[in-house]
Amino acid sequence: MSENENKNLNIKKILLAAFALIILSFISFTAARAFSFEKTQDAASLTSEEAFDLTQFLLSNYPEEHQTLKKLPYNIGEPQLDIWAKSAILIDVSNGNILYQKNADSIIPPASMTKLFAMYVVEEEIAAGRFSYDQLIPLPPESWACNMPPHSSLMFLGKDQRVTMEELLLGLSICSGNDAAYALAYTVSGTMEAFVERMNLVAADLGLANTHFVESSGYSEENQTTAREMAEFAAIYLRRHPDSLHRFHSVLDFTYPKQKNLAPGDHIQSQDFTKGFPQKITMPITQANTNPLLGKLEGCDGLKTGYIDESGYNLALTAVRGETRFLSVTMGGPGNSVSEGQAGRVHDGTELMEWAFNNFADYPLELKVHPYLVRSFNASQKMIRLIPAFTEHTFTVPYVSGNTMAENLDSVRVEVQLPDYCWGAVEQGSVQGKITISAAGYILQEIPLVADRSLTSGNVLIYISDIMLSKIFMFNR
Repeated sequence: MSENENKNLNIKKILLAAFALIILSFISFTAARAFSFEKTQDAASLTSEEAFDLTQFLLSNYPEEHQTLKKLPYNIGEPQLDIWAKSAILIDVSNGNILYQKNADSIIPPASMTKLFAMYVVEEEIAAGRFSYDQLIPLPPESWACNMPPHSSLMFLGKDQRVTMEELLLGLSICSGNDAAYALAYTVSGTMEAFVERMNLVAADLGLANTHFVESSGYSEENQTTAREMAEFAAIYLRRHPDSLHRFHSVLDFTYPKQKNLAPGDHIQSQDFTKGFPQKITMPITQANTNPLLGKLEGCDGLKTGYIDESGYNLALTAVRGETRFLSVTMGGPGNSVSEGQAGRVHDGTELMEWAFNNFADYPLELKVHPYLVRSFNASQKMIRLIPAFTEHTFTVPYVSGNTMAENLDSVRVEVQLPDYCWGAVEQGSVQGKITISAAGYILQEIPLVADRSLTSGNVLIYISDIMLSKIFMFNR
Protein backbone atom coordinates (compact mmCIF):
# COMPACT_ATOMS: atom_id res chain seq x y z
CA MET A 1 0.00 0.00 0.00
CA SER A 2 1.41 3.32 -1.00
CA GLU A 3 2.13 6.13 1.37
CA ASN A 4 -0.77 8.16 -0.07
CA GLU A 5 -3.15 5.26 0.36
CA ASN A 6 -2.12 4.89 4.02
CA LYS A 7 -2.57 8.58 4.54
CA ASN A 8 -6.07 8.50 2.99
CA LEU A 9 -6.98 5.48 5.07
CA ASN A 10 -5.92 7.22 8.25
CA ILE A 11 -7.93 10.30 7.32
CA LYS A 12 -10.99 8.12 6.75
CA LYS A 13 -10.50 6.44 10.12
CA ILE A 14 -10.19 9.81 11.81
CA LEU A 15 -13.28 11.10 10.05
CA LEU A 16 -15.22 7.97 10.93
CA ALA A 17 -14.10 8.22 14.54
CA ALA A 18 -15.03 11.90 14.65
CA PHE A 19 -18.39 11.15 13.09
CA ALA A 20 -18.95 8.30 15.53
CA LEU A 21 -17.99 10.63 18.39
CA ILE A 22 -20.43 13.25 17.11
CA ILE A 23 -23.19 10.65 16.79
CA LEU A 24 -22.42 9.27 20.24
CA SER A 25 -22.38 12.77 21.71
CA PHE A 26 -25.67 13.59 20.00
CA ILE A 27 -27.23 10.36 21.28
CA SER A 28 -25.94 11.09 24.77
CA PHE A 29 -27.23 14.67 24.59
CA THR A 30 -30.62 13.47 23.33
CA ALA A 31 -30.79 10.75 25.98
CA ALA A 32 -29.93 13.19 28.73
CA ARG A 33 -32.48 15.63 27.37
CA ALA A 34 -35.09 12.85 27.17
CA PHE A 35 -34.30 11.89 30.78
CA SER A 36 -34.67 15.49 31.88
CA PHE A 37 -38.03 15.66 30.11
CA GLU A 38 -39.18 12.63 32.06
CA LYS A 39 -38.06 14.26 35.32
CA THR A 40 -39.73 17.58 34.54
CA GLN A 41 -43.09 17.83 36.29
CA ASP A 42 -43.75 21.56 36.31
CA ALA A 43 -42.79 24.78 34.62
CA ALA A 44 -40.37 27.08 36.34
CA SER A 45 -41.87 29.81 38.50
CA LEU A 46 -42.45 33.15 36.83
CA THR A 47 -40.15 35.97 37.75
CA SER A 48 -41.77 39.03 39.32
CA GLU A 49 -41.26 40.88 36.03
CA GLU A 50 -42.90 38.06 34.03
CA ALA A 51 -45.83 37.93 36.44
CA PHE A 52 -46.34 41.69 36.17
CA ASP A 53 -46.17 41.62 32.37
CA LEU A 54 -48.69 38.76 32.28
CA THR A 55 -51.15 40.61 34.52
CA GLN A 56 -50.88 43.74 32.41
CA PHE A 57 -51.35 41.75 29.21
CA LEU A 58 -54.52 40.06 30.46
CA LEU A 59 -55.99 43.30 31.79
CA SER A 60 -55.27 45.01 28.47
CA ASN A 61 -56.49 42.25 26.17
CA TYR A 62 -59.48 40.99 28.16
CA PRO A 63 -60.59 44.16 29.98
CA GLU A 64 -64.31 43.42 30.33
CA GLU A 65 -63.70 39.97 31.77
CA HIS A 66 -61.71 41.46 34.62
CA GLN A 67 -64.37 44.03 35.58
CA THR A 68 -66.65 43.58 38.59
CA LEU A 69 -69.74 43.75 36.35
CA LYS A 70 -69.82 42.37 32.82
CA LYS A 71 -72.12 41.14 30.09
CA LEU A 72 -73.27 37.56 29.92
CA PRO A 73 -71.04 35.60 27.51
CA TYR A 74 -74.11 34.37 25.63
CA ASN A 75 -77.21 36.06 24.26
CA ILE A 76 -80.53 35.64 26.07
CA GLY A 77 -82.44 38.31 24.15
CA GLU A 78 -84.22 41.20 25.83
CA PRO A 79 -86.07 39.98 28.95
CA GLN A 80 -89.69 41.10 29.07
CA LEU A 81 -90.01 42.22 32.68
CA ASP A 82 -92.54 44.62 34.20
CA ILE A 83 -90.31 46.93 36.25
CA TRP A 84 -91.94 50.03 37.71
CA ALA A 85 -88.76 51.79 38.88
CA LYS A 86 -87.11 54.31 36.56
CA SER A 87 -83.74 52.55 36.80
CA ALA A 88 -82.83 48.94 37.55
CA ILE A 89 -80.12 46.32 37.25
CA LEU A 90 -79.87 42.62 38.17
CA ILE A 91 -76.57 40.75 38.57
CA ASP A 92 -75.13 37.40 39.57
CA VAL A 93 -73.08 38.28 42.65
CA SER A 94 -70.49 35.51 42.33
CA ASN A 95 -69.22 36.60 38.91
CA GLY A 96 -70.79 40.01 38.21
CA ASN A 97 -72.73 38.87 35.13
CA ILE A 98 -75.47 41.37 34.26
CA LEU A 99 -78.77 39.58 33.67
CA TYR A 100 -81.05 42.59 33.24
CA GLN A 101 -80.76 46.36 33.12
CA LYS A 102 -83.05 49.34 32.58
CA ASN A 103 -81.64 52.88 32.43
CA ALA A 104 -78.91 51.57 34.73
CA ASP A 105 -76.66 54.60 34.19
CA SER A 106 -79.21 57.26 35.18
CA ILE A 107 -77.80 59.43 37.97
CA ILE A 108 -80.20 59.38 40.94
CA PRO A 109 -79.71 60.24 44.63
CA PRO A 110 -79.17 56.96 46.52
CA ALA A 111 -80.98 58.24 49.61
CA SER A 112 -80.39 55.79 52.49
CA MET A 113 -78.59 53.29 50.28
CA THR A 114 -75.75 55.74 51.03
CA LYS A 115 -75.50 53.99 54.39
CA LEU A 116 -74.02 50.91 52.68
CA PHE A 117 -70.91 52.94 51.92
CA ALA A 118 -70.82 54.13 55.53
CA MET A 119 -71.08 50.54 56.74
CA TYR A 120 -68.30 49.50 54.38
CA VAL A 121 -65.94 52.15 55.81
CA VAL A 122 -66.75 51.07 59.37
CA GLU A 123 -66.37 47.37 58.56
CA GLU A 124 -62.97 48.12 57.04
CA GLU A 125 -61.95 49.90 60.23
CA ILE A 126 -63.08 46.95 62.34
CA ALA A 127 -61.29 44.49 60.05
CA ALA A 128 -58.11 46.57 60.46
CA GLY A 129 -58.41 46.32 64.26
CA ARG A 130 -58.90 50.02 64.89
CA PHE A 131 -62.41 49.50 66.28
CA SER A 132 -64.44 46.58 67.61
CA TYR A 133 -68.13 45.63 67.57
CA ASP A 134 -68.44 45.67 71.37
CA GLN A 135 -66.69 49.03 71.76
CA LEU A 136 -68.74 51.68 73.59
CA ILE A 137 -69.22 54.77 71.44
CA PRO A 138 -69.62 58.28 72.91
CA LEU A 139 -72.50 60.00 71.14
CA PRO A 140 -71.77 63.53 69.88
CA PRO A 141 -74.68 66.02 70.09
CA GLU A 142 -74.83 66.02 66.27
CA SER A 143 -76.10 62.40 66.47
CA TRP A 144 -78.91 62.91 68.98
CA ALA A 145 -82.39 62.41 67.57
CA CYS A 146 -83.43 65.85 68.78
CA ASN A 147 -80.78 67.43 66.52
CA MET A 148 -81.60 65.48 63.35
CA PRO A 149 -83.26 67.12 60.33
CA PRO A 150 -87.07 66.82 60.17
CA HIS A 151 -88.55 63.58 58.84
CA SER A 152 -85.29 61.72 59.38
CA SER A 153 -85.34 57.98 59.89
CA LEU A 154 -83.92 57.31 63.36
CA MET A 155 -82.76 54.65 65.79
CA PHE A 156 -83.48 57.28 68.50
CA LEU A 157 -80.11 58.11 69.96
CA GLY A 158 -80.08 60.49 72.92
CA LYS A 159 -77.83 62.21 75.41
CA ASP A 160 -75.86 60.00 77.82
CA GLN A 161 -76.86 56.74 76.13
CA ARG A 162 -74.30 53.94 76.16
CA VAL A 163 -74.23 52.28 72.78
CA THR A 164 -71.85 49.82 71.13
CA MET A 165 -70.49 49.96 67.59
CA GLU A 166 -72.52 46.84 66.76
CA GLU A 167 -75.74 48.49 67.95
CA LEU A 168 -75.04 51.53 65.80
CA LEU A 169 -74.54 49.29 62.76
CA LEU A 170 -77.81 47.50 63.57
CA GLY A 171 -79.57 50.84 63.84
CA LEU A 172 -78.04 51.88 60.54
CA SER A 173 -78.98 48.73 58.62
CA ILE A 174 -82.38 47.89 60.17
CA CYS A 175 -83.88 51.24 61.10
CA SER A 176 -81.92 53.24 58.53
CA GLY A 177 -81.07 55.60 61.36
CA ASN A 178 -79.64 58.92 60.21
CA ASP A 179 -78.57 59.49 63.81
CA ALA A 180 -76.57 56.25 63.68
CA ALA A 181 -74.91 57.43 60.45
CA TYR A 182 -73.82 60.65 62.13
CA ALA A 183 -72.57 58.87 65.25
CA LEU A 184 -70.45 56.50 63.17
CA ALA A 185 -69.05 59.30 61.03
CA TYR A 186 -67.90 61.37 64.00
CA THR A 187 -66.57 58.29 65.83
CA VAL A 188 -64.47 56.98 62.95
CA SER A 189 -63.21 60.21 61.44
CA GLY A 190 -63.85 63.02 63.92
CA THR A 191 -65.93 65.10 61.51
CA MET A 192 -68.59 64.47 58.92
CA GLU A 193 -66.38 66.00 56.25
CA ALA A 194 -63.49 63.64 56.96
CA PHE A 195 -65.75 60.59 56.98
CA VAL A 196 -67.41 61.56 53.71
CA GLU A 197 -63.96 61.96 52.21
CA ARG A 198 -63.33 58.31 53.15
CA MET A 199 -66.58 57.28 51.46
CA ASN A 200 -65.65 59.17 48.31
CA LEU A 201 -62.19 57.61 48.31
CA VAL A 202 -63.83 54.18 48.38
CA ALA A 203 -65.95 55.14 45.37
CA ALA A 204 -62.93 56.55 43.51
CA ASP A 205 -60.76 53.50 44.24
CA LEU A 206 -63.49 51.26 42.81
CA GLY A 207 -63.77 53.38 39.69
CA LEU A 208 -67.31 54.57 40.44
CA ALA A 209 -67.13 57.79 38.45
CA ASN A 210 -70.79 58.78 38.95
CA THR A 211 -70.89 58.16 42.70
CA HIS A 212 -70.33 61.06 45.10
CA PHE A 213 -71.41 61.90 48.64
CA VAL A 214 -71.73 65.05 50.74
CA GLU A 215 -72.92 63.37 53.97
CA SER A 216 -73.20 59.82 55.32
CA SER A 217 -76.93 59.30 55.93
CA GLY A 218 -78.40 59.78 52.45
CA TYR A 219 -80.62 62.67 53.55
CA SER A 220 -79.11 65.06 51.01
CA GLU A 221 -80.22 65.06 47.37
CA GLU A 222 -76.65 66.06 46.49
CA ASN A 223 -75.50 62.51 47.11
CA GLN A 224 -75.53 60.72 43.76
CA THR A 225 -74.95 57.35 42.13
CA THR A 226 -76.39 55.03 39.49
CA ALA A 227 -78.03 51.63 39.74
CA ARG A 228 -75.05 50.08 37.95
CA GLU A 229 -72.47 51.59 40.30
CA MET A 230 -74.53 50.80 43.38
CA ALA A 231 -74.80 47.18 42.23
CA GLU A 232 -71.07 47.04 41.56
CA PHE A 233 -70.30 48.41 45.01
CA ALA A 234 -72.83 46.14 46.72
CA ALA A 235 -71.30 43.06 45.07
CA ILE A 236 -67.85 44.06 46.34
CA TYR A 237 -69.28 44.80 49.81
CA LEU A 238 -70.90 41.34 49.97
CA ARG A 239 -67.73 39.58 48.86
CA ARG A 240 -65.49 41.49 51.26
CA HIS A 241 -67.82 41.48 54.29
CA PRO A 242 -70.17 38.48 53.84
CA ASP A 243 -70.85 38.21 57.59
CA SER A 244 -72.63 41.59 57.51
CA LEU A 245 -75.64 39.94 55.88
CA HIS A 246 -76.65 37.71 58.78
CA ARG A 247 -75.21 39.99 61.42
CA PHE A 248 -77.00 43.15 60.31
CA HIS A 249 -78.96 43.22 57.07
CA SER A 250 -81.12 40.11 57.56
CA VAL A 251 -82.24 41.00 61.11
CA LEU A 252 -86.01 41.50 61.04
CA ASP A 253 -86.42 44.11 63.79
CA PHE A 254 -84.56 46.15 66.37
CA THR A 255 -85.59 47.52 69.76
CA TYR A 256 -83.73 50.53 71.12
CA PRO A 257 -82.92 51.77 73.69
CA LYS A 258 -82.82 49.03 76.26
CA GLN A 259 -82.11 49.48 79.94
CA LYS A 260 -78.42 48.74 79.44
CA ASN A 261 -78.19 51.63 76.98
CA LEU A 262 -79.36 54.23 79.48
CA ALA A 263 -77.12 56.31 81.72
CA PRO A 264 -76.82 55.23 85.36
CA GLY A 265 -79.90 56.43 87.23
CA ASP A 266 -82.08 56.56 84.10
CA HIS A 267 -84.87 54.04 83.67
CA ILE A 268 -86.98 52.72 80.80
CA GLN A 269 -90.19 54.76 80.66
CA SER A 270 -92.72 56.02 78.13
CA GLN A 271 -92.36 59.49 76.63
CA ASP A 272 -94.46 61.95 74.64
CA PHE A 273 -92.84 62.65 71.26
CA THR A 274 -95.67 64.74 69.83
CA LYS A 275 -93.77 67.97 70.45
CA GLY A 276 -90.40 66.67 69.27
CA PHE A 277 -87.69 64.53 70.73
CA PRO A 278 -86.09 65.33 74.12
CA GLN A 279 -82.33 65.16 74.58
CA LYS A 280 -82.70 62.06 76.71
CA ILE A 281 -84.75 59.23 75.20
CA THR A 282 -85.79 56.49 77.60
CA MET A 283 -88.72 54.87 75.78
CA PRO A 284 -87.86 51.66 73.91
CA ILE A 285 -89.02 51.68 70.30
CA THR A 286 -89.20 48.55 68.15
CA GLN A 287 -88.74 49.06 64.42
CA ALA A 288 -89.05 46.51 61.64
CA ASN A 289 -86.35 46.24 59.00
CA THR A 290 -87.13 48.70 56.22
CA ASN A 291 -86.59 45.95 53.61
CA PRO A 292 -90.16 44.79 52.80
CA LEU A 293 -89.05 41.46 51.28
CA LEU A 294 -87.26 40.04 54.30
CA GLY A 295 -89.16 36.96 55.42
CA LYS A 296 -91.43 37.18 52.36
CA LEU A 297 -89.18 36.45 49.38
CA GLU A 298 -87.48 33.05 49.52
CA GLY A 299 -83.79 33.44 50.33
CA CYS A 300 -83.91 37.20 50.82
CA ASP A 301 -81.33 38.32 53.40
CA GLY A 302 -80.61 41.98 52.56
CA LEU A 303 -79.75 44.63 51.68
CA LYS A 304 -80.88 48.29 52.00
CA THR A 305 -83.73 50.67 51.16
CA GLY A 306 -83.60 54.38 50.46
CA TYR A 307 -86.07 57.21 49.98
CA ILE A 308 -86.11 60.97 49.64
CA ASP A 309 -88.47 63.00 47.46
CA GLU A 310 -85.74 63.60 44.87
CA SER A 311 -84.88 59.90 44.47
CA GLY A 312 -88.14 58.04 44.74
CA TYR A 313 -88.16 54.61 46.34
CA ASN A 314 -84.82 52.78 46.04
CA LEU A 315 -83.90 49.24 46.99
CA ALA A 316 -80.68 47.22 46.92
CA LEU A 317 -81.92 43.65 47.26
CA THR A 318 -80.14 40.31 47.50
CA ALA A 319 -81.33 36.72 47.84
CA VAL A 320 -79.69 33.30 47.83
CA ARG A 321 -81.06 29.86 46.93
CA GLY A 322 -78.69 26.94 47.10
CA GLU A 323 -75.28 28.20 46.01
CA THR A 324 -76.69 30.93 43.75
CA ARG A 325 -76.94 34.56 44.89
CA PHE A 326 -78.46 37.41 42.87
CA LEU A 327 -78.54 41.13 43.59
CA SER A 328 -80.81 43.81 42.17
CA VAL A 329 -80.85 47.57 42.51
CA THR A 330 -83.97 49.55 41.68
CA MET A 331 -84.01 53.35 41.84
CA GLY A 332 -86.67 55.95 41.24
CA GLY A 333 -89.50 53.68 42.28
CA PRO A 334 -93.01 55.23 42.17
CA GLY A 335 -95.31 55.98 45.07
CA ASN A 336 -97.19 58.85 46.66
CA SER A 337 -96.96 57.28 50.10
CA VAL A 338 -94.78 54.86 52.03
CA SER A 339 -97.28 52.05 51.44
CA GLU A 340 -97.29 52.69 47.68
CA GLY A 341 -93.51 52.93 47.60
CA GLN A 342 -93.12 49.69 49.53
CA ALA A 343 -95.59 48.01 47.20
CA GLY A 344 -93.43 49.06 44.24
CA ARG A 345 -90.30 47.73 45.91
CA VAL A 346 -92.02 44.40 46.56
CA HIS A 347 -93.29 44.19 42.99
CA ASP A 348 -89.98 45.01 41.31
CA GLY A 349 -87.84 42.99 43.70
CA THR A 350 -90.06 39.93 43.36
CA GLU A 351 -90.27 40.29 39.57
CA LEU A 352 -86.48 40.45 39.20
CA MET A 353 -85.53 37.76 41.70
CA GLU A 354 -88.12 35.17 40.71
CA TRP A 355 -87.22 35.62 37.04
CA ALA A 356 -83.52 35.21 37.88
CA PHE A 357 -83.97 32.07 39.97
CA ASN A 358 -86.36 30.57 37.42
CA ASN A 359 -83.92 31.08 34.55
CA PHE A 360 -80.34 30.86 35.88
CA ALA A 361 -78.13 28.97 38.28
CA ASP A 362 -74.46 29.06 39.27
CA TYR A 363 -72.11 26.26 38.21
CA PRO A 364 -68.79 26.01 40.14
CA LEU A 365 -65.75 26.32 37.87
CA GLU A 366 -62.67 26.87 40.01
CA LEU A 367 -60.47 27.18 36.92
CA LYS A 368 -57.60 28.58 38.93
CA VAL A 369 -56.68 25.24 40.48
CA HIS A 370 -55.83 23.49 37.24
CA PRO A 371 -52.12 23.31 36.28
CA TYR A 372 -52.45 23.14 32.52
CA LEU A 373 -48.90 22.00 31.78
CA VAL A 374 -47.69 21.34 28.24
CA ARG A 375 -44.28 20.10 27.05
CA SER A 376 -42.28 22.51 24.92
CA PHE A 377 -39.75 21.25 22.38
CA ASN A 378 -37.01 23.23 20.66
CA ALA A 379 -37.43 25.95 23.27
CA SER A 380 -35.62 27.62 26.16
CA GLN A 381 -37.71 25.67 28.73
CA LYS A 382 -39.02 22.10 28.72
CA MET A 383 -42.49 22.89 30.10
CA ILE A 384 -44.89 25.77 29.73
CA ARG A 385 -47.93 26.58 31.80
CA LEU A 386 -51.20 27.57 30.09
CA ILE A 387 -53.63 29.64 32.12
CA PRO A 388 -57.20 30.84 31.48
CA ALA A 389 -57.22 34.37 30.08
CA PHE A 390 -59.76 35.08 32.80
CA THR A 391 -60.99 32.95 35.66
CA GLU A 392 -64.29 32.59 37.47
CA HIS A 393 -65.31 30.72 40.56
CA THR A 394 -68.74 30.22 39.05
CA PHE A 395 -70.46 30.32 35.68
CA THR A 396 -74.04 31.56 35.21
CA VAL A 397 -75.92 28.74 33.49
CA PRO A 398 -79.21 29.49 31.71
CA TYR A 399 -82.05 26.98 31.91
CA VAL A 400 -81.59 25.27 28.55
CA SER A 401 -82.23 21.72 29.76
CA GLY A 402 -85.17 20.77 31.96
CA ASN A 403 -87.08 22.99 34.32
CA THR A 404 -85.10 22.85 37.53
CA MET A 405 -81.79 24.19 38.73
CA ALA A 406 -80.44 20.66 39.27
CA GLU A 407 -81.42 19.46 35.78
CA ASN A 408 -79.67 22.38 34.14
CA LEU A 409 -76.53 22.06 36.23
CA ASP A 410 -76.33 18.35 35.40
CA SER A 411 -76.22 19.22 31.70
CA VAL A 412 -73.11 21.45 32.03
CA ARG A 413 -69.91 20.24 30.45
CA VAL A 414 -66.47 21.83 30.81
CA GLU A 415 -63.98 20.62 28.20
CA VAL A 416 -60.29 21.52 28.13
CA GLN A 417 -58.47 21.49 24.79
CA LEU A 418 -54.66 21.50 25.01
CA PRO A 419 -52.01 21.15 22.32
CA ASP A 420 -49.97 17.94 22.34
CA TYR A 421 -46.91 20.12 22.79
CA CYS A 422 -45.54 23.57 21.98
CA TRP A 423 -42.73 23.97 19.45
CA GLY A 424 -40.12 26.68 19.30
CA ALA A 425 -40.63 30.27 20.31
CA VAL A 426 -43.82 31.08 22.22
CA GLU A 427 -45.02 34.60 23.00
CA GLN A 428 -46.40 35.37 26.45
CA GLY A 429 -50.19 35.68 26.27
CA SER A 430 -50.49 33.81 22.97
CA VAL A 431 -53.52 31.51 22.76
CA GLN A 432 -52.50 27.85 22.91
CA GLY A 433 -55.75 26.13 23.89
CA LYS A 434 -59.24 26.77 25.24
CA ILE A 435 -61.84 25.80 27.80
CA THR A 436 -65.33 25.24 26.39
CA ILE A 437 -68.39 25.55 28.66
CA SER A 438 -71.60 24.08 27.30
CA ALA A 439 -75.03 23.02 28.54
CA ALA A 440 -77.28 20.53 26.78
CA GLY A 441 -75.05 20.78 23.73
CA TYR A 442 -75.17 24.60 23.53
CA ILE A 443 -71.77 26.30 23.69
CA LEU A 444 -72.08 29.07 26.27
CA GLN A 445 -68.51 30.35 26.40
CA GLU A 446 -64.98 29.58 25.24
CA ILE A 447 -62.18 30.75 27.53
CA PRO A 448 -58.76 31.05 25.84
CA LEU A 449 -55.80 29.29 27.43
CA VAL A 450 -52.75 31.50 27.05
CA ALA A 451 -49.03 31.00 27.60
CA ASP A 452 -47.96 32.41 30.96
CA ARG A 453 -44.42 33.21 29.67
CA SER A 454 -42.40 33.74 26.53
CA LEU A 455 -40.03 31.03 25.27
CA THR A 456 -37.19 31.43 22.78
CA SER A 457 -36.22 28.85 20.15
CA GLY A 458 -33.42 26.40 20.84
CA ASN A 459 -30.14 26.13 18.93
CA VAL A 460 -29.51 23.78 16.01
CA LEU A 461 -28.53 20.90 18.27
CA ILE A 462 -31.72 21.26 20.37
CA TYR A 463 -33.74 21.59 17.18
CA ILE A 464 -32.45 18.30 15.72
CA SER A 465 -32.67 16.49 19.07
CA ASP A 466 -36.20 17.64 19.81
CA ILE A 467 -37.47 16.57 16.40
CA MET A 468 -36.70 13.02 17.47
CA LEU A 469 -38.02 13.51 21.01
CA SER A 470 -41.28 15.05 19.82
CA LYS A 471 -41.87 12.04 17.55
CA ILE A 472 -41.15 9.65 20.42
CA PHE A 473 -43.40 11.71 22.71
CA MET A 474 -46.30 11.52 20.28
CA PHE A 475 -45.71 7.77 19.72
CA ASN A 476 -45.91 7.09 23.44
CA ARG A 477 -49.09 9.05 24.05
